[in-house]
Amino acid sequence: MTRRDLVVLVADKDMEHALKGLFARPQSMSIRPVVYDTFVHPQHDPACARRGVSFLARMSTQYDHGLLLFDHEGSGREATPSDELQREIDGHLATSAWGERAKAVVVDPELEAWVWSPSPHVDDVAGWTGRAPSLREWLVTEGWLREGAPKPARPKAAFHSALRAAGVARSASLYQQIAERVSLRRCEDRSFRRLQRTLQEWFPADPV
Repeated sequence: MTRRDLVVLVADKDMEHALKGLFARPQSMSIRPVVYDTFVHPQHDPACARRGVSFLARMSTQYDHGLLLFDHEGSGREATPSDELQREIDGHLATSAWGERAKAVVVDPELEAWVWSPSPHVDDVAGWTGRAPSLREWLVTEGWLREGAPKPARPKAAFHSALRAAGVARSASLYQQIAERVSLRRCEDRSFRRLQRTLQEWFPADPV
């Protein structure tokens, strides 16, 4: 097998499709094109949190870098702050066969925190374009979003509720559509910025 750039272990199909959308636009991520493989752990976030390092360990000779991505919410490790959990897992990766070539990204609280960009593309994908009230107004009215807050405190539940209200079926492909279309400069989520910085360090954009 030819050695590839990156292997990513994720907790679910939503994450897999979100990454597919991001990797499809390397220029927007300020990275070079990446040759990667993604694996979805069948036991989701708890397994990624507790056994993700051992899952990735056996692949260290096949890839230049490894990435472990899962939600803090639902991981079974919620009592440990997400930053602390991330450092703990990074430490386990560093003492594995990967050394410093692999990192963890713990999304706090969950992937949908990346969804709530103030972009009209989010409204479009969620089926809210042209609806009244607007998606953000509806979120406030329904108690999902505090007035003036950048995103809901429970981003996944709010997203699913918005989809139901608009009659849009839940699908992993929605996350790919959003990742392919929204402005990445608007996403200030710490876990997303960590992902982007890590990829930029590993796969810097080719000089113009």
